[in-house]
Amino acid sequence: MAGKSEIKERLRGLLDPVVALCSYVGISPMGMTLFGIFLSFIGAVYVAKGKLFAGAIILIISGLADTIDGSLARSQGKVTTFGAFIDSAGDRVSEMAYFMGLVFYFMGQGQGNGTLVFFVLVALAGSFLTSYARARAEGLGLECAVGILERPERVALMIAGLIFGKVVLTAVIVFLAAMSIFTFLQRVQHVRKITTEKVGDSDSLL
Repeated sequence: MAGKSEIKERLRGLLDPVVALCSYVGISPMGMTLFGIFLSFIGAVYVAKGKLFAGAIILIISGLADTIDGSLARSQGKVTTFGAFIDSAGDRVSEMAYFMGLVFYFMGQGQGNGTLVFFVLVALAGSFLTSYARARAEGLGLECAVGILERPERVALMIAGLIFGKVVLTAVIVFLAAMSIFTFLQRVQHVRKITTEKVGDSDSLL
């Protein structure tokens, strides 16, 4: 079975013609990043209004824009630290937009959806905690690309939930909430392990 990195490389290869076209017409990497963020808000509005399938299609396009911008930067020789920062921050903004769209969607479904709103908020918090754990670890000079549910998996699951409707979407949200928190805890444990083994820390979680 192909690993995550191999799948990403294959996807980038498939998108090479699109990258070449974007570069030819003069689209900048930053412009592509901002376009993807803008689309995420448009998609979130569709989700909030209950137009789930349309929201899924826009999320797919937004995700492709997020995939293309890095390749576009490399092809144009415009790889910068600030660009990488904006790309990462934009991912968080895009996720926030879609989760808030889901909050408004479930709130608009009438009474009895308070529990689903709670799970959406837990999933949002879990996704942010997961990303923060990696960013903080890497800021300390530690590798932390571990965990069962990273952003590509979260986005793919959300797309599936939006496409197949409320019943599947509900199951996806509950799963995202649980697995996002679990992934965060995986990263905490991973950092604890490597700091104990390599740095010599002896702090305990208990």
